[in-house]
Amino acid sequence: MTRKLTCKEILEQLSAYIDEELDPSICAEIEAHMEGCNPCVAFLNTLKKTVVLYKYSAEGDEVPREVHIDLHRFLREKCAQDEGE
Repeated sequence: MTRKLTCKEILEQLSAYIDEELDPSICAEIEAHMEGCNPCVAFLNTLKKTVVLYKYSAEGDEVPREVHIDLHRFLREKCAQDEGE
């Protein structure tokens, strides 16, 4: 039986997933996981929006501090939940 990826493992690979840098089999595992995990889907959507905002921001502009703080808070809380599983 194949071991399923945990939320923490998914989160660690999402940047590479968005950039299409992962093996198709890993992408399939991530997509299967996303079908049943609303927190991971929410994080993926947030990460995608962050990437888009970053790409289209004026050169030299930084991500607003509030967004940066919220994103890091979400990651810390999600990873803490996963470690408790």
